Amino acid sequence: MEVQFATVTWPVPALWGLGLVVLLIGFFIGYVDSNIRSVKKIDAAETKANVARTEAEQKLAAAEALKASIPAAVDDPGLLRLKNKNGAPLLELDGMTLNPKNISPEQKKRLIDLVTVMRPWMEGGQTPAAIPAPAAPPQTPLMPASPKEASPRPAQSLKKPEPDKQISSLSIVQQIDTVLQERLLNTPLEKSGIRLQESLQGGVEVYVGMQKYESIDDVPDQTIKTIIRAAITEWEEKYTPGA
Repeated sequence: MEVQFATVTWPVPALWGLGLVVLLIGFFIGYVDSNIRSVKKIDAAETKANVARTEAEQKLAAAEALKASIPAAVDDPGLLRLKNKNGAPLLELDGMTLNPKNISPEQKKRLIDLVTVMRPWMEGGQTPAAIPAPAAPPQTPLMPASPKEASPRPAQSLKKPEPDKQISSLSIVQQIDTVLQERLLNTPLEKSGIRLQESLQGGVEVYVGMQKYESIDDVPDQTIKTIIRAAITEWEEKYTPGA
């Protein structure tokens, strides 16, 4: 049996063979094209993964550099710290360890100042009472005083007050001011208006007349500073526990 295509005659088996070859060629071309597309997709995915990995490594390196640039936390000793060392109490003042058997006058004064600051906590949050102003000096009499009246005050008037219930009920600053006023009697500074007053923060303010100083060290007059510190020393000896 023969089939005629125009002037060419193809046998049927040849046509079937040609069709099969064309089919195989088409399948092969499709397979190659599919592989090429798959390779391109795999390459694109690998490129994207590499970019993401590189960005992640850069962010990690930046984070490590930032962490390294942050300074390490420094231990803040604070103003006053009580520690336990081998079962024994250890006191640090402004970062320095204190030796109870060899404490300097400056360190002792600093401790008293800090105790004054902590007074509102020790007294249960009570509102500090206002410190009374010093009594006004007596008026000079118009009539001439008799020899007896003009004589100096007896020595017992300078006697330091004994600790009693009345002064113990005062705040620390008021107690020190009471001792200070006793020490000012019959001195050139008696009428200078020197007094101690407690600040709102619990510290000590010094008044010399109408002038106010935030601390004893701010007072420019060395004589006034000396007599105030002497009053503090006397208060420590008379009214502090264990004195």
